Amino acid sequence: MPYTRESRALLPDALRLGPVRLAVADLDRAVDFYTRVIGLQVAARGREGAHEVSHLNTGAGREDVVVLQQEPGARPAGKHLANAGLYHVALNYPSRLELAHTARRIAEAGRPVGGSHHATHEAIYLSDPDGNGLELAWDTPREQWPTTLAKLMEVGMQPLDAEGLLTLAVAEPPAPHAAPGLRVGHVHLHVGDMPRARTFYLDLLGFESQVDFGNGALASAGSYHHHLGFNTWRGEGAPPRPADHVGLREWRIYLPAAADVDAARARLQAGGVHVTPAGPDAFTVADPWGIPLRVSVDPRAS
Repeated sequence: MPYTRESRALLPDALRLGPVRLAVADLDRAVDFYTRVIGLQVAARGREGAHEVSHLNTGAGREDVVVLQQEPGARPAGKHLANAGLYHVALNYPSRLELAHTARRIAEAGRPVGGSHHATHEAIYLSDPDGNGLELAWDTPREQWPTTLAKLMEVGMQPLDAEGLLTLAVAEPPAPHAAPGLRVGHVHLHVGDMPRARTFYLDLLGFESQVDFGNGALASAGSYHHHLGFNTWRGEGAPPRPADHVGLREWRIYLPAAADVDAARARLQAGGVHVTPAGPDAFTVADPWGIPLRVSVDPRAS
C-alpha cells in the first residue's frame, strides 16, 4: 500500500531540490558539455579540498544547478554496472520553449538521445560525457496532470514529440544559454533493495509515495509527480557504486524552516541512521548504499 499523508510524518509541501554534485573525469570536457549543450554558465571554478570544481547556474547571482567535481582517472558510468547509485538527474526547464531550445542544441551537438511524454512532463534522456544520466524535462500544466494513480497508469508513457520541439525551436533565434528558472526537478537512483529504500526515504526521511510499481517507486512532497525515484532495475542486492567511478557525490533537499530540518533529523536518528551536522540548520546523511544527501533550510527562506 502506498504511504499517505494521513498515516505518517511527511516532508513539507514547500520542499525543493538544490544543486547536484557530479563526479567527472575531465572537468574541461564536462564544462563544455553542460554549457554548450545544456545551456548552463560557469559561476565559479577553483579547488575545493582535493578536487577542482566548477559551479554552474543560469547567470550571475543565481543559485547553482550543477556542481562538477573533477576526479581524474574515475571510471565512466554505464548501464553494464550492476551497482546502486545514480540513474539520472532531471533538470527541469521553465517552459516548453526552453526545452525546445535545448533539444536544438543537442541536435546541433549530435548527441544521442531518447525521449518520452509522460502524463506529467515531457522528457529528453541522454548522458553527459562521463555517462552520468540526465533527464531534461518540462512539466506540463499541473491542471492537466492525471488526478489519480489509476488515471496516470492508464495514460502511461507516450512518445516525445521531438519534431514539434525542434520546429518550435527553429522558429526562434538560437538560445545559447538556459533562461532563469532551470532547476533540479528530481533525482532518480538505483538501489539494492526496495523495502530498505522505502524505509529510508519514505518512513524515515518523509517523502510521500506517488507511484509504486514493485521494483521501482516515485515519491515527492506536496503531491508533485516526483522529487525522487528509486528502483532495483540493476538487480536486487546491487552493492554501492565503487568509489573509483563517476557519479552522484551529493544531492540536496531544501526545507522551509529549521523545525522541518530538525524533524527530518529526528526521524532518521530514531530509525538508527547516523546523521552528520553540516552547519546551522543542516545535516548530511547517506542512504543504505552510501548515496550522500544534504538537508538544510532553504536559502531563500532567509
